[in-house]
Amino acid sequence: MQPIYAVGDIHGQKTMLEDALAWIDRDGGGRVVFLGDYADRGPDSAGVVELLRNGLNEGRDWIALKGNHDRMFEMFLRDHPANDDRLLVGYHWLHERIGGIETLASYGVDVPDGARIYQVHSAAREAVPCDHLAFLAGLPSYHLENGLLFVHAGIRPGVPLEHQSEHDLIWIRHEFLDDPRPHPWLVVHGHTPGRMAEHFGNRINLDAGAGYGRPLATAVFEGQDCWLLTERGRVPLIPKGR
Repeated sequence: MQPIYAVGDIHGQKTMLEDALAWIDRDGGGRVVFLGDYADRGPDSAGVVELLRNGLNEGRDWIALKGNHDRMFEMFLRDHPANDDRLLVGYHWLHERIGGIETLASYGVDVPDGARIYQVHSAAREAVPCDHLAFLAGLPSYHLENGLLFVHAGIRPGVPLEHQSEHDLIWIRHEFLDDPRPHPWLVVHGHTPGRMAEHFGNRINLDAGAGYGRPLATAVFEGQDCWLLTERGRVPLIPKGR
């Protein structure tokens, strides 16, 4: 069985992504699943999207999944800017806590204090390449392989995979995170940042907070055995309590 690699939420951290890809190559390489959230908060969302888009176009064995930040980015850049209805009341993609301002800065678009949405939207539409938006719009919401379900946020427990909604796959939190029961698959996800990657038995969270400057979590799976990749090689990721 060939190993499968997974990379947690990147959030514009292109240098961290390049390091992770180098570690994967050094480990032997194979299929890589990216868990979404390529944009927002970090310094180079444009560079991350371009790197991933180019790799896929070159035929690399990569699968890039959709995260909620990727959907918010793409929705804002539609003909008329749309706000994701899963955001809390009063929030939008250009809210200081979301990261859209940093994403647009990576494309050379400044968002002045008090700027009107339509003014920013017009400048962003001119600056962000159409192929970047096509990449974001075409991302799948999950990948299932070898008993592993890779998804950005998680699943709604007890619902068959074919009936899961994209809203839940890229946004869900407590209904999934607080459920200790076994799922039909080991779920590998991001979306909810922690201080480090963690294995909970029924799920593995690979969002270690790269969007806030913490390390980008990268893992390798052989069956359901899991290791984190570091500069020094593999480190076993053991379920909590074992």
